[in-house]
Amino acid sequence: MIFGSGIFVLVLLVLFIVILFQAIRVVPQGYNYTVERFGRFTRTLEPGLSILIPFIDRIGSKMNMMEQVLNVPSQEVITKDNAMVTVDGVAFYQVLDAPKATYEVNELELAVLNLTMTNTRTVMGSMDLDELLSQRDEINARLLQVVDHATTPWGIKVTRVEIKDINPPRDLIEAMGRQMKAEREKRASILEAEGERQSEILQAEGVKQAAILAAEGRKEAAFRDAEARERAAEAEATATRMVSEAIANGNVQAINYFVATKYVEAIGSLATARNQKVLILPVEATALIGSISGISEIAREAFGPSKSQDTTSGSVPSAGNQD
Repeated sequence: MIFGSGIFVLVLLVLFIVILFQAIRVVPQGYNYTVERFGRFTRTLEPGLSILIPFIDRIGSKMNMMEQVLNVPSQEVITKDNAMVTVDGVAFYQVLDAPKATYEVNELELAVLNLTMTNTRTVMGSMDLDELLSQRDEINARLLQVVDHATTPWGIKVTRVEIKDINPPRDLIEAMGRQMKAEREKRASILEAEGERQSEILQAEGVKQAAILAAEGRKEAAFRDAEARERAAEAEATATRMVSEAIANGNVQAINYFVATKYVEAIGSLATARNQKVLILPVEATALIGSISGISEIAREAFGPSKSQDTTSGSVPSAGNQD
């Protein structure tokens, strides 16, 4: 009797432990558990300690609420201009509503993957190859908008969709390389032509400025020459007037000075001629000396009136005899 009662107590203790394990649930951080009662969803268990009704309530699903990454495998896509490219990508999503993610769709990850691949072909198939290679951000934005809108009823949020690689065929890559080379050579030729054009313009501007400066120099030189000739003419006119006044006043030495000056200038111009090697003058030396003595007399009169008068009285007759 005592043995039977001991077995009964042991069975009750085991049953209590089993019921306790069935009633107590600990939900880890980052997860939500759905609770089903007789196969029907009743509530969601959040992280922490929760109590269930043993043998009536059970855990339906354990849903990961953290952001998850989904690799999109490579697939071939035909672009708008009939170019075949191979693309792959990656998608990031997060479960926001555990009951919807559990009961609105079967195999959530597979559904998101197929939806992403299908919309990748749709979006990239509506674009040209050049747009695919140059507008990757726009492709990502369009994919994100379409996939996120389609998965909203499932209680998830698609945060990012990124295209990783776009691989055109090898022959198309070679053609693109040749095109790029031709474009660069074209730009180089244009830049070289622009450089030559700019150089020629600068050279022409330099020649123009040099011509302008040379013309201005010639103009200034001509002005200075004219001014010099004008001053020389004024000096000549002044000298002639002075000689004329001296002659009018009866000064014979002025005539001698004027004649001697012209005589000496003529002799000098003949002596400095390039084609003149020997100069023979059929003139008397005393005439030239007399002209020079006339110049001396005028100088004496200019610098010493008293002395020149005494000298003139003795020298004028000799000059008359020489003439």
